[in-house]
Amino acid sequence: MKTLVLGASTNPERYAYKAIAKLKQHGYTLVALGIKEGEVLGETIETTPQFWSDIDTVTLYVGPAHQTSYVDYLKELSPRRVIFNPGTENSAVEKELQNSGIQTERACTLVLLSTNQY
Repeated sequence: MKTLVLGASTNPERYAYKAIAKLKQHGYTLVALGIKEGEVLGETIETTPQFWSDIDTVTLYVGPAHQTSYVDYLKELSPRRVIFNPGTENSAVEKELQNSGIQTERACTLVLLSTNQY
């Protein structure tokens, strides 16, 4: 079971970067997808959507204006859940994912990890 960090960044100030660090610290297997190639703590950031197997959770760091281009990809990827981190909330996308049987959660991945609720 893997986590996909969607909106990954090589900038240590970005929350997506911090999420990768925290997921690794907690021992989670992850993959990263972003708009710029790079590496974060040994994890390669892919720039083209990949169809990884066993994606359990997608933690979203893409703003609402750019999410629609990922909806079909997420539905085909079919994770168990998608976490809409603060600032990424999008009722229309959430509803579309829910209608496809994907659980959505408005939460902060960093907080979930810090409180052992991930």
